[in-house]
Amino acid sequence: MRSGNPALTADTFAAYGTVPGAEQMTLGGTVNKTALSLVMLLIAASYVWNRGATDPGLGAWIMVSVIAGFVVAMATVFKPVWAPYTTPAYAVLQGVALGGISVVFEARYPGIVSQAVFLTFGTLGALLMAYRSGVIKATENFKLGVVAATGGIALLYLVSFVLGFFGMSVPLIHSSGTFGILFSVFVVVIAALNLVLDFDFIERGAERGAPKHMEWYGAFGLLVTLVWLYLEILHLLAKLQSRER
Repeated sequence: MRSGNPALTADTFAAYGTVPGAEQMTLGGTVNKTALSLVMLLIAASYVWNRGATDPGLGAWIMVSVIAGFVVAMATVFKPVWAPYTTPAYAVLQGVALGGISVVFEARYPGIVSQAVFLTFGTLGALLMAYRSGVIKATENFKLGVVAATGGIALLYLVSFVLGFFGMSVPLIHSSGTFGILFSVFVVVIAALNLVLDFDFIERGAERGAPKHMEWYGAFGLLVTLVWLYLEILHLLAKLQSRER
């Protein structure tokens, strides 16, 4: 199995098998925990959102939550058994970060956040229905293509991050020109397709009888992809609006 999501690697469920008498991972349980995680994320985001762009500590809120969220995410990836505790923490921290980032974008492009939220959840619902109905299937070639594209995007972002220390940037990523917008569209599509891979991994984990805590880990994996998708949609919409000005 493959996934472009670093939280759901090919070996995520490999070590688990059915243990007689033990509680096992289920699709319903994973859905419930994903929904709960999203609620926590939205509550945290709403708190920061309501403080507004005039909050002098907004930058600190964003930076601290991003760094802490990354640390918690790494802990979850390396210790999935901690997921029942780290996933809620990750959801809250990402909520704070996204709330702050959303405030910044909304101040510059009024109305952009509601559009991004609608498109993110709309994409999640559409792809889930397409996956469950068999319209989209996570074949090995499909997985290979999405993983390769995700890796290429990650490498490009890493190069851009390193170049930033030397006062340089990759125009393709930040440009609001035609190529910049096409690049953002491509990234949004790849981020969305990663949801299909996440659905497949979670379904296979349930089929293999993974332990109950993996429901939280599956929720964490979906949360990682949804956060990425939302940020990329926000970035794309910002590019489109900047061209209209």
